[in-house]
Amino acid sequence: MQSILIIDDEPDVRDAVKRVLDRAGYSVRTAENAVDALVELKRTPADVVITDIIMPKINGVQAIELIRKEFPSVRIVAISGGGNFGISAYQPAAITTRAYLVSAEKAGANLVLTKPFESIDLIQAVERVLGVGHA
Repeated sequence: MQSILIIDDEPDVRDAVKRVLDRAGYSVRTAENAVDALVELKRTPADVVITDIIMPKINGVQAIELIRKEFPSVRIVAISGGGNFGISAYQPAAITTRAYLVSAEKAGANLVLTKPFESIDLIQAVERVLGVGHA
């Protein structure tokens, strides 16, 4: 059974992603931050890491860089909905979701997803980075 570690500081997102992947037949663990995730990966390696980008202390891009350095074979999916706050909060210098995800790709993410995404998109992303399924 393929193992997945989810890193997200938002409990609702973390739990929803876990539920979808549990139902799809994966062994899923979670961490609420990158520090805990690195400890967990040292304890028990994962085949795939799904990480949010906007998190306190160590952001997702930094997490990807650290994971790539210590666990080069792990497949990484970066997820983010950050940066898009609607017209009323528009700031010309605001970083867009796409910029966050491009940074994640440059740091070593194998695939990126923009929140919100559908369950099937998540499953296909995992299948794609693992090289299985119909993706």
